[in-house]
Amino acid sequence: MSTSAKELLQMDLYGLLAVEDGASEKEIKKAYRQKALTCHPDKNPDNPKAADLFHQLSQALEILTDAPARAAYDKVRRAKKQAEERTRRLDDKRKKIKLDLEAREREAQARSVAEEEIKITRTLEEEIIRLREEGSKQLQEEQRLIKEQIQREREGVVHGAPSFQGTQGGMQSDSSATPKLKLKWKSKKEDETNGGYSQDLLHGLLQKYGDVLNVLVSHKKNGSAVVEFATVKAAELAYKNETGLKVNPLKISWLEGKPATPQSHSYSTDSTYTQGSLCNERDYESVVLMRMRQAAERQRLIEEMQRQDEEDAARS
Repeated sequence: MSTSAKELLQMDLYGLLAVEDGASEKEIKKAYRQKALTCHPDKNPDNPKAADLFHQLSQALEILTDAPARAAYDKVRRAKKQAEERTRRLDDKRKKIKLDLEAREREAQARSVAEEEIKITRTLEEEIIRLREEGSKQLQEEQRLIKEQIQREREGVVHGAPSFQGTQGGMQSDSSATPKLKLKWKSKKEDETNGGYSQDLLHGLLQKYGDVLNVLVSHKKNGSAVVEFATVKAAELAYKNETGLKVNPLKISWLEGKPATPQSHSYSTDSTYTQGSLCNERDYESVVLMRMRQAAERQRLIEEMQRQDEEDAARS
């Protein structure tokens, strides 16, 4: 079985005999004998691969021991190696070009992302500046509204304060401290009805004793309120006689203005002052000043009640 020149060029004849490219004819023959003895068909009758290898070794010996044939084989072999080297170098170059291209693409993408981030950041900065300008206008407007509200409170237009409910009844005829009672009743923390007592209910229960200026129900602690009366007589009557709801009685104690001695009957039972009568007795400036004093008194009362709530909470 002969092998074509094309097939021989695909084979490494030197490698087949396990010799160097510059081996002498003597070395080639010695290598052939060693290899051929191991794969001779007579020693391997049942091994077709051994016969094929023996045939290839024989052709290698035939070409490499003939000077012209060996020179032609070496020339083609060198050309083949040079072509492989050129291909390798080209592949390396192509690989480098590919890597450079990918690097440039990544760099371009990074620049695009950076430019987009700069654009977004610039837009955000512009929005922040706009919001600050608009926010300043809104802040000025809110401050103006707060100032107006404070002014109305000073004039007695707005009553009550955060965490409390307040109602205004009649007005005291002088600027001295008004009598105040503290009311307590049973009410669980989660009870939305506050034990059955509300601001309106308390006001209705107590106004029969005299003019009620304020009813302040604590929002921080259920079952607690402060009532401000226009006269000591009205406060004393409520303290002595009012029991509240039968199912949940009131516990009433003096908070401020408790009389040192039993009150005589010299108090007028008519403690109601109407806006018309006030206008007849005082001019507008006097009315405003009186309302400002009452607003300050209500604020002090609220702070006192908050302090007592905190003390009660600390003790419990």
